[in-house]
Amino acid sequence: MIRILLSLFLLIAALPARAEVDIKEITTPGGLTAWLVEDHAIPFVALELRFRGGASLDVQDARGATNLMVGLLEEGAADMDAQAFARARDALAAKFSYNVSDDAVAVSAQFLTENREAALDLLRASLVEPSFSPEALERVRQQVLSGLRSARTDPRDLMSKAFDGLVFGDHPYGSQLEGTVESVEALNREDIVAAHARGLTREQVYISAVGDITEADLATLLDDLLGDLPQEGAPLPAEADLNLPGGVEVVPFETPQSVAAFAQRGVDRDDPDFFAAFVLNHILGGGGFESRLMTEVREKRGLTYGVYSYLADKDAAQLWMGSVASANDRVAEAISVIRDQWARIRDEGVTAEELQDAKTYLTGAFPLRFEGNGPIASIAVGMQMDGLPLDYIANRNDMVNAVTLEQINRVARERLDPEALTFVVVGQPEGLDEQVN
Repeated sequence: MIRILLSLFLLIAALPARAEVDIKEITTPGGLTAWLVEDHAIPFVALELRFRGGASLDVQDARGATNLMVGLLEEGAADMDAQAFARARDALAAKFSYNVSDDAVAVSAQFLTENREAALDLLRASLVEPSFSPEALERVRQQVLSGLRSARTDPRDLMSKAFDGLVFGDHPYGSQLEGTVESVEALNREDIVAAHARGLTREQVYISAVGDITEADLATLLDDLLGDLPQEGAPLPAEADLNLPGGVEVVPFETPQSVAAFAQRGVDRDDPDFFAAFVLNHILGGGGFESRLMTEVREKRGLTYGVYSYLADKDAAQLWMGSVASANDRVAEAISVIRDQWARIRDEGVTAEELQDAKTYLTGAFPLRFEGNGPIASIAVGMQMDGLPLDYIANRNDMVNAVTLEQINRVARERLDPEALTFVVVGQPEGLDEQVN
């Protein structure tokens, strides 16, 4: 059976990329909404679930509870311990994964049509009847604690922690979703059960399915799968009050190379200027070796192996972010060049050639994202969470191509803010006198 599933995975990977995706919206008798891409070419289904809220729903004195809870979902359910659950899953040639971010708990399932009912019964047990046994809790707790202790000596983890604390403050985003060694050591089973009740609810679930299944069958299986979850959970956190004062905060750490994160305020996904900002970011720092930042910081000056920027659209915050790493005696120059490029593109704009090259790349790369049932299901559920319409995939490249030179340069003038660009540097940087607190 495992060989059969592996063969199907290889077949799916070999299928041609496609950007024409026929998405149907269905509503189950129990009131759940799902998006379906029906494809009977192979006897295989990919199912994606997203529960909005994620680790941001942790209560203040139990940070890390959602992360630990998600880690326990496949460590025993109903009358099965972790080993029995794994054997049952493998016997069905099914694949489950459970992940958590600040904004969502993500559950992915892939299974053969012939094993659909049994696979979904097993998935249901993990979601609705997780055992959270003392043995499993201690085992996963120690795994989390090991990662947290290792993070204390990882410059990038230290950078992320310092950046989040500076920018987000007391908001849930301001602390690491894994929690701290102290908070995780203090968690008990009641905390895990409470995190499960807060985070896995019908009210906040988003669903997509791609593959060999009909609308009627999907509606029935979803009510069976999720019908016993609570309807409502905890309220979502409020919008974050961002602290982006400009300047540089240094976290001293003994290492030959400093790492830095930088950010200013971003652009919401619903903003009319989003696509212009998206294309602008590709030119500025999102386009790999063709971007302005890579050209100026790496290619011309050799200050880094890599520098990049991106639009971070979190549920409760929007940032225009980036990162760079450089030798301690050169990171100050790298930061200076990044600021200069931020200001230059704001003041001078982009060229018609840069805009056309960015459009060509972004529209050409888009169909390559649709290389199989799993990626399509993941994209579809993400579209739902972003509030995008069913026809977004068909129209996305048109929206990229509609960005004009006048529009992108106006957005550069109005949105880029080099004075507010805030850097958090971990290392032993030389020549950085400017500090923020």
